[in-house]
Amino acid sequence: MMYKVKDVVAAIEEFAPLSIQEGWDNSGLCIGSPEAAVSSVLLGLDCTPELVDEAVECGADMIVTHHPLIFSGLKKISPEDQVGAAVIKAIKAGISIYAAHTSADKVIAGVSGAMAARLGLENVTILDEDGEGTGLGVVGDLPAPVTSEDAVRLVKERFNLKVLRASRPLDGFVSRVAMCGGSGGSLIGAAKRSGAQLYLSGDISYHNFFTGDDFMIMDIGHYESEIEIVDILFSLIRKKFPNFAVRITQNIYSNPIFYF
Repeated sequence: MMYKVKDVVAAIEEFAPLSIQEGWDNSGLCIGSPEAAVSSVLLGLDCTPELVDEAVECGADMIVTHHPLIFSGLKKISPEDQVGAAVIKAIKAGISIYAAHTSADKVIAGVSGAMAARLGLENVTILDEDGEGTGLGVVGDLPAPVTSEDAVRLVKERFNLKVLRASRPLDGFVSRVAMCGGSGGSLIGAAKRSGAQLYLSGDISYHNFFTGDDFMIMDIGHYESEIEIVDILFSLIRKKFPNFAVRITQNIYSNPIFYF
């Protein structure tokens, strides 16, 4: 059976509807036609020129990522620019590109839900509900309370981190944890209101680390908090299209931030 791009898109949007994406986002099909034939899909977190090269090398005719290749209108398309280079390479090769960004952030089985599963949280609910049963972030309970020092060790172990940024350790225990994958500074207030003693996210700014005695923040990194969505999308597409050659990029570490 010959499948089309729109078939893959429909499977993704059954899991993460495009209609729930944030207004500033650009999830969806940004390059290619819904009617284009597809037999092989390559997945990654970021659509870099290197990822497009890999798609060409492995014969993939569609790329699915979490972060959109194009966030806003392009004023020029140049091979000297990272986005422009990827666009040019993809169009030349006839490769379609789709992104499930905040659409995959706002479903409970998406980015933040995967974070909660890593910590083994129970009673997990949406942190910032939008009234549709979806929303940004999640909050849940640890199986048993832990000290803030043990919480640091647990987070580093479960997220495979060598380092993390944190506010002052709590004197008391951590039993309830809120989290949001990616850049989650805007949900700190919601995390406090949820009754969480700990909030995990990425891209937290300096002044937000001045917390009270009963609340702690850990910045585990933007990439590190979101990377599991690639595996989730991979499993979804592989299950729906068992005859596809579906693969995750072998150059998966697209994190632009390096730790020394």
